[in-house]
Amino acid sequence: MTAPPLVATCWTSAGAVAPLDPSERSPHDPLDRLRAIAATGWNGFGLGQDDLRHVDDTIGFAALRQVAIELGLTHIEVEIAGGWWQSDDRLWRPTWDLLLRAAHELGAQFIKLGTAFGAPMDDITPLVDPMRHLAEQAATAATRVALEPLPFAMVASMPQGADLVRAVDHSSAGLVVDYWHVFRADTSLEELAARVPVDSIFGVELSDARQRIVGTLFEDTRDRRTLLTEGDQDVVGFIRTIQDMGYQGAWGVEILSVEHRGRPLVDGLHLARESALRAFELAAETSEVRT
Repeated sequence: MTAPPLVATCWTSAGAVAPLDPSERSPHDPLDRLRAIAATGWNGFGLGQDDLRHVDDTIGFAALRQVAIELGLTHIEVEIAGGWWQSDDRLWRPTWDLLLRAAHELGAQFIKLGTAFGAPMDDITPLVDPMRHLAEQAATAATRVALEPLPFAMVASMPQGADLVRAVDHSSAGLVVDYWHVFRADTSLEELAARVPVDSIFGVELSDARQRIVGTLFEDTRDRRTLLTEGDQDVVGFIRTIQDMGYQGAWGVEILSVEHRGRPLVDGLHLARESALRAFELAAETSEVRT
């Protein structure tokens, strides 16, 4: 089996730090992270906004990009922009400007977008023009924006996210399809294939999880994900579904858990990549059986 391009997304290499910590900056130096990512066989990486601020204040994005090129890391993602639907931009604009500049200077494939936690919107119309505006700015900076729907947020499912992208109607606006958020939103693989056009998928993220939810959905997604094929979810079926849809891009691996945050950097990256390779091998074997 030829492995697809695999991306160590932001949290997979972040170490002992978690989403919504007072600071989300990794305790690992950015260049050490890139070297460890390359040494364990990945094709790309992601970085979050607090790490990008640190890079901007120290070595600069140009130096980081040069190291990435030397290491052969060709796929880069930056995250995460929030608040972008609000007319008062004083709180969200500085982070958006940072991400936009970082994406341009690093040659990132996309900037990940999020929405606020809470009940899903009944009407996504208020998000259409703001997201289109971000897509226009991203296109000018030679990058794109990719929304990640979350089952505990304003845009709560991949079908709803696809409806929003369809309404935005801009070639630089798409989706990140994170498998955790697919199954926790109770979106079946059949519905995913039927409702989400493959050309709207800019990125895919893989993880696994137990069937039972522990704590809130946010706590479960932050603290309880497992390595691929070590949980209870049909990650192999998800891979086959996305492949059958015709997706040709890179595959992110996002391992978020208390256990993973306690692993040494290289060990964690190695285990995450090996689990992804195992899942793709199983997907290839089951595809052969079907044919």
